[in-house]
Amino acid sequence: MRRYDWLREIRRLDPERDFLRIYRITVTHEFPWDVTRALELALYRTYAVPSIGRLLAETAELTDRPQKRYDDTVLLLDTVVEHGFGSEDGRTAIRRINRMHRSYDISNDDMRYVLSTFVAVPIRWLDRYGWRRLSSHEKRAMAAYYGTLGRHLGISDIPRTYQEFEECLDSYEAAHFGFDPGARRVADASLELMAGWYGPLAPVVRGASLALLDDALLDAFRYDRPRPAVRTAVHTALKLRAKAVRLLPPRRSPHYARQNPEVKGYPNGYRVAELGTFPVPRRLGACPVHPVDGSAPAEGEAAAF
Repeated sequence: MRRYDWLREIRRLDPERDFLRIYRITVTHEFPWDVTRALELALYRTYAVPSIGRLLAETAELTDRPQKRYDDTVLLLDTVVEHGFGSEDGRTAIRRINRMHRSYDISNDDMRYVLSTFVAVPIRWLDRYGWRRLSSHEKRAMAAYYGTLGRHLGISDIPRTYQEFEECLDSYEAAHFGFDPGARRVADASLELMAGWYGPLAPVVRGASLALLDDALLDAFRYDRPRPAVRTAVHTALKLRAKAVRLLPPRRSPHYARQNPEVKGYPNGYRVAELGTFPVPRRLGACPVHPVDGSAPAEGEAAAF
């Protein structure tokens, strides 16, 4: 295979019909490391919305068991990518996500914002730090993939294009970013978890991670802004990495997120149905679950469990 063969394959596909195939190629063949980092950053951004960060602090999952929460989130989302929405494992993963969400009173606006981060943040990361820029086919497929995921999660008023996802993210952050003590604890715990993966390099990784956060996000958490020289060094290192990756041969076998070294909690394997938490519902029916026949609910319509 030649370096751009996967991109040629993507361009032969239809982004609206073949979105799963395109998205799977993008995240498992072309950019597995980058997409993992971008999705970590996407979730991190959501803590700066006080209603989200405060709820996560109240559950204590990210502060008391951050590695398990990280692993379960990665594995549940990865299951859908690997097996698809109609597969048994994919449906089980979505059902688990919905069972957790419906245990809390989460607004549709917050859910839609989180979904928007999964589209907008990776697109922006890859356009800046990827070994090549994303094609229009890939951006459209990414929007279609997460639009489908959002409908399976019962989210209404989902953006239809990647441009609309980006607009949703920007407007929601401008209106809602703010400081919350609980959200800051969640942000600190997540930062310590990710830095801790690198042992003695943890202080360097912590500083580099903060350098990747924009000023609005730093201000929401009341973090000190990194020195310009640190930001420049981090951005330069990522650009140099991209140039090096561009010279590598294409990945022949897919690399799924479950294979990442950061996923540490299941050395002997796992069952999708046992991932995540099992909280007592606070308000029954707050979030729909995937219907047992495998079909997605209509947009805005709750599926029966």
